[in-house]
Amino acid sequence: MQIFKFGGASVKDAEGVKNLLSVLLQVGYKNTLIVVSAMGKTTNALEAVIKNYLDNTAALQSALQEVKKFHNAILLDLFEDEHAPVFKKVNTLFDDLNTFMRMNKSPDYNFVYDQVVGFGELISTTIVSEYLNAKGLKNNWIDVRTQIKTDNYYRNARVNWKDTQTLITNSLDTSVLNITQGFLGSDTNNFTTTLGREGSDYTAAIYAYCLNAKSVTIWKDVSGVLNADPRYFEQAQLLNNISYSEAIELAFYGASIIHPKTIQPLQRKEIPLYVKSFINPKSDGSQIGKNVTLSPMIPCFIVKKNQVLISLSSLDFSYIVEDNISEIFGLLHTYKMKVDVIQNSAISFSVCVDNVYNNLDKLIHHLKAKFKVSCHENVSLYTIRHYTENTINQLELGKTILLKQLTQDTVQLVTK
Repeated sequence: MQIFKFGGASVKDAEGVKNLLSVLLQVGYKNTLIVVSAMGKTTNALEAVIKNYLDNTAALQSALQEVKKFHNAILLDLFEDEHAPVFKKVNTLFDDLNTFMRMNKSPDYNFVYDQVVGFGELISTTIVSEYLNAKGLKNNWIDVRTQIKTDNYYRNARVNWKDTQTLITNSLDTSVLNITQGFLGSDTNNFTTTLGREGSDYTAAIYAYCLNAKSVTIWKDVSGVLNADPRYFEQAQLLNNISYSEAIELAFYGASIIHPKTIQPLQRKEIPLYVKSFINPKSDGSQIGKNVTLSPMIPCFIVKKNQVLISLSSLDFSYIVEDNISEIFGLLHTYKMKVDVIQNSAISFSVCVDNVYNNLDKLIHHLKAKFKVSCHENVSLYTIRHYTENTINQLELGKTILLKQLTQDTVQLVTK
């Protein structure tokens, strides 16, 4: 088996879906499972639907209609017959979404988020599957929620590997072309769960692990893994080869090209990961694997925007020691803060976090009971792997440095 993952940018419109077909015809699709994300910015649009559902019901139908119109335009471009079964299938999914919003009693944002946002992937894969069928590429559409089982940690669910392995092994026909959704799973009560934003890469890795796949290929709108995000850095260069350990480091620090959880299951079974361009599918792209070194060996730049820097000091100038640090991390866990950098001295402790679950105010209120607290919101966290003095100096130009931390291979800067 080979696993292909196509992200939202690759199927953002009808031309993208047609190009997906072209990629398959060029590189081959025998013994292949395709993982597909939601189309274009659908996840963002469904997040707006969720916000209106919970906070502004007057605008709900308008937000939902935008999602319908977007997908209907793609359908009309792909299928000549407006009575084709795909139109009914997509409408049924929207009916299911409406039914959930009408029947749901839970006020929990995270639960509602997972039940609603997953329709983006269900709709996109339905459209792609039906289009490939219409063009002669017969395939099997799979509801990933029947195969990937998780706990109920909504918006960042953890995989139950034993149950998932059993379900995939027993129910997937590997002799045919299969298409399924990225990002999604289900808990023991069969409620939809999500694996974290950009989790479709992780889905591909889960299937690869369970199927002992020969490779995973992530199809992107760039030539492969670059040493920097071209949106923020000039003259980004292609990385031809990356070791598993280096890829894990880059993903941990926030490299957007790779989902942080993707590499580990692939590394355990030494399954190579390729990142290639869906615009030039025959180009080599980047390979992540065993016994390779970073090539070329150049500095790699990562930036994470909209971070929060929290600085703590003791109220009575006593040392911040093990029991204080344990309590701080307990609170960070309780309020679901993703920690990106920590730095401490005898009487101070600083941490840069990602406020994904919007619990910052609660956390700060709790911390102020025992510590003097200062907080900088909307800061940027820059990381340079394999830095040089020159790259640090260039990055610091024109920025206010709030925190700086160096190790042998990595420098991190929190800037305002």
